[in-house]
Amino acid sequence: MKIHTLYKSRIKKSSKAFDDTARLYCRAVDFYINVCLNEWKDVSKCSNSKDAVNFCESVSLRTKARPATKYDFSGYLYKFPCYLRRAAIASAFGKVSSYKSNLANWNANPVGEKPGIPHTGRDFPFMYRKNMFNMTGNYTAQVKVWINNTWDWMDIELRKSDIDYIRHHCKDRKECVPVLRKRHRYWYLDFSFEENVKLPDASNIWTQRILAVDLGMNHAATASVMQSDGTVLGRESLSLSREYDCLWTAVNRLKGMQQCGNRKCPHQWAVIKGINKDISVKTAQWIVDKAVLYGCDTIVFEHLDLGRKGSGSKKQKIALWKSRYVQAVVANKAHRNLIRISHINAWGTSRLAFDGSGYVERRNRMTTDPMLKSYSMCKFSSGKYYNCDLNATYNIGSRYFVREILKSLTVSEGLVLQAKVPAAAKRSQCTLSTLISLNAELCNLSVA
Repeated sequence: MKIHTLYKSRIKKSSKAFDDTARLYCRAVDFYINVCLNEWKDVSKCSNSKDAVNFCESVSLRTKARPATKYDFSGYLYKFPCYLRRAAIASAFGKVSSYKSNLANWNANPVGEKPGIPHTGRDFPFMYRKNMFNMTGNYTAQVKVWINNTWDWMDIELRKSDIDYIRHHCKDRKECVPVLRKRHRYWYLDFSFEENVKLPDASNIWTQRILAVDLGMNHAATASVMQSDGTVLGRESLSLSREYDCLWTAVNRLKGMQQCGNRKCPHQWAVIKGINKDISVKTAQWIVDKAVLYGCDTIVFEHLDLGRKGSGSKKQKIALWKSRYVQAVVANKAHRNLIRISHINAWGTSRLAFDGSGYVERRNRMTTDPMLKSYSMCKFSSGKYYNCDLNATYNIGSRYFVREILKSLTVSEGLVLQAKVPAAAKRSQCTLSTLISLNAELCNLSVA
């Protein structure tokens, strides 16, 4: 599989030429969006962007052999670099293809608003090496930009810390085309890298060791190391109490500022986002470190549906919960360490007791049990108290193994096991007791 990473390096001195270059590139993309829309009958026959580039150039570039074309790009943007032009055509082809696909889906099922005609938006130019970008020193480079009414080379200086970081972490990776991009008031060169990773074979479920992870809003993460027979080899928890105290202090300060009439508070929001990102990165690194420490083959997460807006007192916590970002960072780091990522159904992992005794009791408005003062504790129907997050990790790992075990069997064998262990037939009801029962029945079948 291929892993793509991006690192940005800030240009020390910004110039109006960067804005002019990006503006001309957006005009070129808009021009070819109109060409693709008007000539879609022929453009749609192109199997890839390279064929689309060739077709659009044939109808828009005038040459000696082709003095008259339907469109005149050179008259619209004089002396526009050929590499930027081809990048603009590829970008326009992608936008129009997406628009046509969305329009066809909407016509088949007209729910919601009709897709709008595509526009450039915030597209930024690609700096192709030797033609648009050259490194002239350790921390200096040249980029071709629109300056003094012509396309010419401009010397730029990059931050030493950014370049040193890129060279340290990406020296063994394939470097792709950098992009000149603006973020807020500053211009950056975005360097992207590609590397090929071959993950080990994971077809033998019986020898696998997994790290089942439960991401929380109060505690950063809780993880359990499990085997296919239900054995729990390790339990770990990450709290990051200091970081969360800083986060909620910043959130409360923001609330006070808003109550005093300051509604936007961009600086305070930047502080909150920075703390939140720091929590996410530390959580992701901790998860990968634990998976490497225990020699795990797979990291298992819950498939969290966060599309619906929250309400009530926990709305702010849910809005700041970066679970998807944590999972994305973990996936990138784990694949680089030859570890797989998997997701399971999240319904009831914390509500169901891992021993199969049914639903657990947790803190609510009517709770009088002093042991349930903390929302992280739960009470089983048998009267046992347990940590909710640990209970969830057992169920997360068990659901993964139950799914993989049933997939490894034939249809007839799977039906026999599901008849003997009915809870295994419904994935949202699987717990650790289900996995243990399933292994016991497998042993009985093998003996018989």
